Amino acid sequence: MVHTFVEYEPGGRNGGIFFRKVPALRCFERGAHPEWCVFGRGLTPIAGETVIGKQYASAFFATPLASLLTSLGVDTVLIAGVSTSGCIRASAVDCCQHGFIPLVVREAVGDRAAEPHEANLFDLQAKYAEVVSLAEASAYVAAL
Repeated sequence: MVHTFVEYEPGGRNGGIFFRKVPALRCFERGAHPEWCVFGRGLTPIAGETVIGKQYASAFFATPLASLLTSLGVDTVLIAGVSTSGCIRASAVDCCQHGFIPLVVREAVGDRAAEPHEANLFDLQAKYAEVVSLAEASAYVAAL
């Protein structure tokens, strides 16, 4: 399993326009709010799993994720996290554009409000990804 997390240098120097545009990202400055910077229940990395830091919406942008997945022979990526209209969407689109099959797990993604969440899931399903249930994702993994 590969996990990503957001972290910025103090002051957001490595966050560019994204950091300046979204003041809420200040909570991800290194050491600012460690209690907020945790993985979702059931998604905490365990020993031996890869953890990649990122500064932008997509888990693929300016990270080694695509080359890592390619070197591991991965063809399908299950996507979980927040926010559906931001990081999830950007990561799913880039996942597709890198030639992987993105599976967005409906019960494992969320957003600041129901409307952008549902609109983005609808659009992702229509164009870039498969939006699957947790049961479907679990069955997929169990069959590997």
